[in-house]
Amino acid sequence: MSSPETQVSESPARSSAPYRPGEPKNLLALQQALAGLDCDSSGPTRERAAADFHWYSPVLAAALAGRLPDLVVRPRSVEEVLRVAAACVEHRVPLTVRGAGTGNYGQCVPLHGGVSLDMSGLNRVLELGDGWARVEAGIVMFDLNEAARKTGQQLRMWPSTERIATLGGFIAGGHSGIGSIRHGILADPGNVRALQVVTLEDPPRLVELRGADIQKAHHAYGTNGILVTVDIALTGAVDWQHVIALFPDYPAALQCALDIGQRVCQTANGSLDVFQLSTVERRITPYYDGLRERLQDQDAIFAQVAPSSLGTFEACVRAAGGRVAVRGSESELIAAGLPPATECAYNHTTLQALKTDRGVTYLQVAYPVPFDPRLVAAQCERFGDEVLMHHEFSQAGGALTVFALPLVRYFDESQLRDLIASFEADGCLIFDPHTWVLEDGGMKQVDELQLAFKRQADPMGLMNPGKVRAWDERVLGIPGGTL
Repeated sequence: MSSPETQVSESPARSSAPYRPGEPKNLLALQQALAGLDCDSSGPTRERAAADFHWYSPVLAAALAGRLPDLVVRPRSVEEVLRVAAACVEHRVPLTVRGAGTGNYGQCVPLHGGVSLDMSGLNRVLELGDGWARVEAGIVMFDLNEAARKTGQQLRMWPSTERIATLGGFIAGGHSGIGSIRHGILADPGNVRALQVVTLEDPPRLVELRGADIQKAHHAYGTNGILVTVDIALTGAVDWQHVIALFPDYPAALQCALDIGQRVCQTANGSLDVFQLSTVERRITPYYDGLRERLQDQDAIFAQVAPSSLGTFEACVRAAGGRVAVRGSESELIAAGLPPATECAYNHTTLQALKTDRGVTYLQVAYPVPFDPRLVAAQCERFGDEVLMHHEFSQAGGALTVFALPLVRYFDESQLRDLIASFEADGCLIFDPHTWVLEDGGMKQVDELQLAFKRQADPMGLMNPGKVRAWDERVLGIPGGTL
């Protein structure tokens, strides 16, 4: 184990008062308390632990540059997590939880050093039942899906980064994803059955959350508990067909997707069974490696469709003036050198663009319900070449919901604020991907349930400090969101 770069020789007086950024940390005493665990304070390891996909945002890339943990700990069991939590409480050292680092908002970047808790070692399937699985939070979602498919099941939804993202990270920072057109967003009842979290109390506890209590720790950036196990819902496995449909213009693609989405939401017997439904305008499609010739400079729908629904789906496409250009299973597309539909949706589209064009960034937009494609047409005309559109069709609370993750040709932060104001003036909700503050990203208000749970589970405020505005302002009496 390498020695930390900065140490304090004497521990501060034991206190139960909330941690305040800038307090001295006795890292030597912490390391001694963690003797025998997998700990690393080498420079490269600390840099990797503070890396996620916040670099999609030039604002966050600049603001979070150089923010590193002092020590990386890789627990291999819940007992070791409890031991790390107890040591951080005893020595008043901040703790930031890390999954695979696929998040976009700097959730795993520690603003004030301390311990980075790498959860990738807790990756076991503990139990597979009929319609559910209990797993450790560090399991990669692709691996969980592979295990579930051996029983004829699959996850209800996953992010476009399924092959590398952990389930715990998805729940701590995610909202929806591939599959949400069929099963709703993560917060909808039944998608997550239970969470087990380790608290940073004195002494730490293992707490199980069920029912409405799940929302105490869901999408909380790991600020009020260490997520260690998850009971997640499963559904019957389907050999989804990945489909690309082309259209003469983007309004036609949007209207077709809207018609299909409405039928999916209204169809109880599964006669139109769709797992993914995304629209992408032709100014974005050249970014998709391996698809340029197939897309032929047209606007597109990327979808995953059940084999039994292909006829109905293709009839909808033809009725809207489109045609199916690509169809096949995920393995067939990969064998043909084509990306699966999953990798042409959500923030994978941003990644595809950034591979060749670092002059773009993105926004996250939720449209008013019911969705009106005419609003998108007006926005396209207003923004011109500054904003390139693609939309995701989902369900939330049983209603069809449409999100956009438009690419933005970036100039400066004031440009982003002007664009956000313009979308909000249209009645859209912006999930701001250019802030590390939990409330500012999407809620735009304090989640009193999560804050109350933080007061109980993290009374010293050691978990991911600086990410919860309400804690900084109400408990510490300092402006929230400051570094």
